[in-house]
Amino acid sequence: MQKRFILTALGSLSSLCSLASAQAVMPVSTGSELRAIMPVYSQLLAFSYPKGFVPVFEQAKNGSYIQESVLKGESVQRWSQMITVTGARGLASNPEQSPLRFASELAAGFRDACPDSFAVKDLGEFKLGRHDAFSAVISCGYVNGPAGARSESALVIVIKGRQDYYTLQWAERGRPSQQPLSLDDAKWSGRLKQLAPLALCPIVPGEAAPYPSCLGLS
Repeated sequence: MQKRFILTALGSLSSLCSLASAQAVMPVSTGSELRAIMPVYSQLLAFSYPKGFVPVFEQAKNGSYIQESVLKGESVQRWSQMITVTGARGLASNPEQSPLRFASELAAGFRDACPDSFAVKDLGEFKLGRHDAFSAVISCGYVNGPAGARSESALVIVIKGRQDYYTLQWAERGRPSQQPLSLDDAKWSGRLKQLAPLALCPIVPGEAAPYPSCLGLS
């Protein structure tokens, strides 16, 4: 499989191929942690940026945004772990969409790719301030492609913003398995905590990075 299928629900994003400078993610040290705060369409998305990652890819096209970070020394083609941020402009106005449904669409892309080794773990709905959110772990035990046979699993957080939808994903590749992988609760819940606190903040006209108004709120 050549495309990064964790983005299936955003359609054309998985076929984007031009590299950008990925300047939107500029982690800010707050002493004990690094905070990433980035403008994505109508709001700022803030989260704790795991140490060891570097931004390598960014693009906005046709109402869809994607930014990817990998471990230092890896690339968008060959990686062991990847942090992905996506945005879908205007999707929050669709009354039929919800974070749970959006995550289910992502899971369906995994299931189609690996029906015999598919696994999913529901981590539940939650609130991010006033915003509805949902998280799950989605996994394929066996995927084949240019990088070779492998497993691929991802923590997926879906957030309904004021106007737009956002996802924050932490994916990892591992040894291939013809059977569904056992998804460890402690491991994936721990990664969710590593990304916390998450926040959506208003964009303040004229404010530049590192967006101090959001640092105070997040």
